[in-house]
Amino acid sequence: MTAPPLPEARVRFAPDFGQRFIVTVDTEEEFDWAKPFERTGHGLGHVPRLAKFQQFCESFGVAPVYLIDYPIASDPAVTDALGAAVCAGRAEIGIQLHPWVNPPHREDLTVYNSFAGNLPPALERAKLVKLRDTIATAFGDAPRIYRAGRYGVGPATAQILAESGLAIDTSVRSHFDYSSQGGPDFTELPLHPWWVDKVGGLMELPLTTVFSGLLRRQGPWLFPRLWRVPRLRGAMARTGLMNRVPLTPEGVTPAEAIRCIDLSLADGLPILVFSFHSPSLRPGHTPYVRDARQLDQLYDWWRAVFSHLQRCGIKPAGVQEIMQAAQI
Repeated sequence: MTAPPLPEARVRFAPDFGQRFIVTVDTEEEFDWAKPFERTGHGLGHVPRLAKFQQFCESFGVAPVYLIDYPIASDPAVTDALGAAVCAGRAEIGIQLHPWVNPPHREDLTVYNSFAGNLPPALERAKLVKLRDTIATAFGDAPRIYRAGRYGVGPATAQILAESGLAIDTSVRSHFDYSSQGGPDFTELPLHPWWVDKVGGLMELPLTTVFSGLLRRQGPWLFPRLWRVPRLRGAMARTGLMNRVPLTPEGVTPAEAIRCIDLSLADGLPILVFSFHSPSLRPGHTPYVRDARQLDQLYDWWRAVFSHLQRCGIKPAGVQEIMQAAQI
């Protein structure tokens, strides 16, 4: 899933689908990002706050996709917060696999094994099936969309997803490289969706990351070559030559996001994929939201982005809509 797709694998959507966007939430336990991975000791205190974010999205007519991992799926508070919205079609539930907290626990606890795609295929499959079934029990329906925690897909992931009834994988973070930690390298992968397994009906829907600036067209080639020169990357961003901007409120200003939304739309990207981590909904759990002021800024970010998308006539899309619009 990390090799560039062939041109014929590009997904074609029905003409009336237009350009859409989808909001994905990496709905996960709270843990210290600076410390080694642990199977226990995490928190779930932010889970009730999902209800407020859900209400906020509903006020803009947006149905978020909550990609939940095992600790979240096992917590009754998540159905209290989201169950009614999911039942009414105002939200959707997907899978996010954090292998270090997802049974069965047969692997050593290492950075390498934190990427689920690095595990033996039988273990990766067993963890995914356990999580899928836990989610189905909690919400009454099997999820159809998947994201590997830490974007950690591997050589067996596509087959496992297709066999497990998944329709969309959204693990690919185009223009990012995690190989220094043993993870995948997505630097050569496109933003446009493609068929990973057309016969099996499995689509890749990459997270949207846009290069802006005067040298944006050279970004996919040039940015990886500047990886060892962070000062130069920073200077190019400050001077407007080139900047890599993921569509997330975490570390990206509203102005940057709106500028890159416009660039994506001008490039003809059919689906813009937004994301953020659910622990950011409670201050102190991620580097991006440390206090109440930054939490207000997170909501202001979404307010600005949703309002801009409305002005542009760009509507949200759900998993079922995306699959129905994809022309096989």
